[in-house]
Amino acid sequence: MKFSDFYYERPDFLKIKTEYNFLLKNLNNSINKEEEYEYILQINKIRNNIFSLNSISMIRHTINTNDKFYNNENDYWNEYSPYYKELDNKFYKIILKSKNRNFLEKKLSKQFFNIAENSIKTFHPNIIKDLQLENNLTSQYQKLIASANIYFKGEFKNLSNITPYTLNNNRKTRKEALEAKYNFFKENEKKIDEIYHNLVQIRDKISKKLGYKNFVELGYIRMNRNDYNPQMVSNFREQVKRYIVPIANDLFEKQRKKLALETLTYYDQNYEFTTGNPIPKGDVKWIIENGGKMYSELSKETKEFFDFMTENELMDLETKDGKASIGYCDYISKYKSPFIFTNFNGTKEDIAIFTHEVGHAFQAYRSRWIEVPELNFPTYESSEIHSMSMEFFTWPWMELFFKENTDKYKFSHLGKAIKFIPYGVTVDHFQHKIYENPNLTPKERKKIWRDLEKEYLPHKNYEECDFLENGGWWFQQSHIFQSPFYYIDYTLAQICALQFFKKMNNNREEAWQDYITLCDLGGTKSFLELVAHANLKSPFDSGTVESIIEDIKKSLDMIENNLSKSYT
Repeated sequence: MKFSDFYYERPDFLKIKTEYNFLLKNLNNSINKEEEYEYILQINKIRNNIFSLNSISMIRHTINTNDKFYNNENDYWNEYSPYYKELDNKFYKIILKSKNRNFLEKKLSKQFFNIAENSIKTFHPNIIKDLQLENNLTSQYQKLIASANIYFKGEFKNLSNITPYTLNNNRKTRKEALEAKYNFFKENEKKIDEIYHNLVQIRDKISKKLGYKNFVELGYIRMNRNDYNPQMVSNFREQVKRYIVPIANDLFEKQRKKLALETLTYYDQNYEFTTGNPIPKGDVKWIIENGGKMYSELSKETKEFFDFMTENELMDLETKDGKASIGYCDYISKYKSPFIFTNFNGTKEDIAIFTHEVGHAFQAYRSRWIEVPELNFPTYESSEIHSMSMEFFTWPWMELFFKENTDKYKFSHLGKAIKFIPYGVTVDHFQHKIYENPNLTPKERKKIWRDLEKEYLPHKNYEECDFLENGGWWFQQSHIFQSPFYYIDYTLAQICALQFFKKMNNNREEAWQDYITLCDLGGTKSFLELVAHANLKSPFDSGTVESIIEDIKKSLDMIENNLSKSYT
C-alpha cells in the first residue's frame, strides 16, 4: 500500500482511554501467564495504532508545515501525547509488578522492561501541562526554521536550497550565501533565544518536579541510557580530544593548503577541492533509480527492502516550500513500513543522507517481526550505527552517482566522518553545561558554545561574521531544541561505523553478516549489548578510539593518492 493511501483520522482519546483501561483491568486480574500475555498483545495492538496515527500525522505535517489540517493535527498530538503517555505508564506499572516477569521478559525482551522502568521515572500526571508546553515550544522552533525565506540572487530560498550556493566554486558567492543564511538567524535571534530559554526552563522544571537534580539526570533516563552514564561520556569526550581532534585539525590544515588560502574561513570550511566539491550527476528521480540498482546488487536483503520502499512511495526527498528543514526515518507499525524524509539540494550530502536514512529504514524493515512499539527502533546511539555504517557499505556503488568524481566523494566522506566527531562532542558538552546551569542568559549560553568550539574545533574562523563569533552557530542544530542529549549518539555510532569500515575492507561478507545480525535485533537489546552482538568494540573501552585511527589515515592517504596531482 502506498503512503498516500495510509489511513489517518484523529483518534478519539476518550474512546481509546475506555478501551485501554478495560484491558488494563483484565491484565491486572489475569489468572495465569498465558492470559496475561494475551492481554498485553491486545493492548499493544491499540498502542501500535496510536503510534502509527501519530507518525502519519507527523510525516504529513513535516512534508508541508503550511498544511492547515495537519497543522491542527500536530497541535492535537502536542496536547494529547502526554495523556497517551499516562495510559502507557499505567500499563508499565502493571507489567513491572507481574509475578511472571521472567516469562514476559522472554516474550517481550529485558530491554522492554528497562524502557518501561525508565518511562515510569520520567512521568507523573503533574507534569502533563509542562510536557504540552515543551511540545509546543519544539514545534515553534521547527515552524520558524521551516519559514526561512531568504532572498538571494533574485530568488527566495529556504535553508536547504540555499546550501549549493554556500558550496559554490566562487569564494565571494559562498560568503554572500552564508551571510544571507546567517542573517536569517540574526533577524530571528531574539525569538530563537526565547524559545530555547523557555525550553531549558520547562525541562528544568519538569526535572525538579520529578525529583531530579537537573535535566541532565532526567535527559539520560529519557534517552534510555541503561548501560552508560555522564562520566563515561565525559571520558569518551576526552578520548576524542586526545586522538581525533588533532587528526581533524590536520585535515582542515591540509584543506587550507590545497586551496592555497592564507586562512580557512567559515565560508571555506565545507569547500574541499579547487575545482569544486563532487555533486550527484542527476536529479532526485535519477538518484532513486541508481539507488535501486545499487541496493539490488548490494544484497538480496537490500533488494527486497528497496523495492518495497519504492513501490509503496515511502520516501519524500525533494526540498519544497514549507517543508521542515530536517531529515529522519520513521516507522508506521500498522503498515509495517519505514518512511524516509529528507531535503535534497543538489550537493554531495544528498547521497550521504540518502544512504544514511536508508540504513535506518533497512533496520526497521528487518525488524518488522517486532510487535512491541518501543522496540521497533533501538536507542538512538544504536540506531545511528545502522545508518552510518550503511553509508560505508554502499561505497562500491558511489561511481553510479559521482562518475569521475568518485574518489573526491570518498575522500570527503571519510574525512567528514572524522571531522564530525569533535563537532558531535561539542554539541553534547554544550548541553551538559546548559542543563547543569539552567538560569544562564542567552549571551552566556552563546559564550559557552564559542568556548567549546575553541576547545574541540580550533580550526573555526569567524572573523568576518559577528553572529558566529559571538556563539550563534548552534541555532541551526535542531537536535538541541527538539531532542535534547540526542547527539553524542552520532559520535558513539560513528566509532562503531568506522569499525565496520575497517572490517569490510578486510572481510566484507563477514562484516555484512554482522550488520544484518545487528539490524535483525531491532531494539530488543541495549546499546552495549547490540555492539557486542555485532562483534564491535565499545566506544567507551580504552583503546577503541585509538584503534581505528591508523586504518582511517591509511585509507585517506590511499584515496588522496588516486586523486590528480592538482587535487581535483
